[in-house]
Amino acid sequence: MRGVQELPHCPVTIEENEIKNGAAEVLKFIRPKWEKDQINYKMFTDGITNKLVACSYKNGDDLQNTDDVVLVRVYGAKTDLLIDRQAETRNLKVMHNAGYAPRLYATFENGLAYEYVPGVTLNTDTCRSLSIYPLVASMLARMHRLECGEMPKEAMVWTKCRQFIQLAPDVFMDAAKQRRFIQLKLPSKAELFKEFSSLEENLKQLKSPVVFCHNDLLLGNMIYNDGKKAVTFIDYEYAAYNHQAFDIGNHFNEFAGLSNVDYNLYPDEDFQRAWIKVYLSEFNSSAEVKEEEIQELYILVNKFALTSHFLWATWAFVQAEHSTIDFDYLKYASDRLNEYFKRKDQFLAMK
Repeated sequence: MRGVQELPHCPVTIEENEIKNGAAEVLKFIRPKWEKDQINYKMFTDGITNKLVACSYKNGDDLQNTDDVVLVRVYGAKTDLLIDRQAETRNLKVMHNAGYAPRLYATFENGLAYEYVPGVTLNTDTCRSLSIYPLVASMLARMHRLECGEMPKEAMVWTKCRQFIQLAPDVFMDAAKQRRFIQLKLPSKAELFKEFSSLEENLKQLKSPVVFCHNDLLLGNMIYNDGKKAVTFIDYEYAAYNHQAFDIGNHFNEFAGLSNVDYNLYPDEDFQRAWIKVYLSEFNSSAEVKEEEIQELYILVNKFALTSHFLWATWAFVQAEHSTIDFDYLKYASDRLNEYFKRKDQFLAMK
């Protein structure tokens, strides 16, 4: 366990159209020796919640071979409705102190500055790699063994999903979005509440263990460093106690990708069992994993994968109303709900 870090707060608000200048203001606090005209900025464009820029000193775009890179993340518009930012900061501290997350350098009024982790994000091919997926499974198991005493040990998915449904607009302010909502035949809030209540009643009976979870293990939130043969998780915005099976099922759902979602890439039973065997070996600190243990968790994972679809579909409704990021959130919500209803009967019937 590393020593708890002191965390400065910078009284800076970064405007979305002035990210580089705003980042320079933050750097005055945490890298005061960096001369402004010698700072290099590299914008990342694949995020669908926040804006992110990498800052380095007297360096080009080769971030992999630079000793000191600061990531400045600007919270997306109205994301405070979705995310408890104080909890996120606490989560980062907990994970960094345990040796599992990047160092947090500072907070500012609408974002965070933290350490850049060298490596590459996973994609729909590498997440299946025999040399990589065991690293992910083992890392998640170690995270699930952590205790975070400051947080209530209750599964977040039920309250969070209800919160998202409640925050979703009854009618979108943008007329074009409302037309698209109708065109995609998306369900109303009343229909969402009814369906979710039924799912909650069904799955709560299964007694999946509640552990400290990442809750958002999409492929872009895992960094693989080939030199160290290591995987690091990033972006702990939604980290909280939750059902163990949710975190794994959510990760398997993300094998489908993000920009061009393809749920044919959802891992098959053989892959899931191999992944779960590695996970359980680490989680239980035992080289021997019984087949019945694998079977039990395999069934729970697929059932809880349904709640993952529901959570991120309802999240997408809120983002569609408020976000300024160029992403088709309503299509994403449609993709998630279509897969939910396609898999629902199959997964719930598993014994």
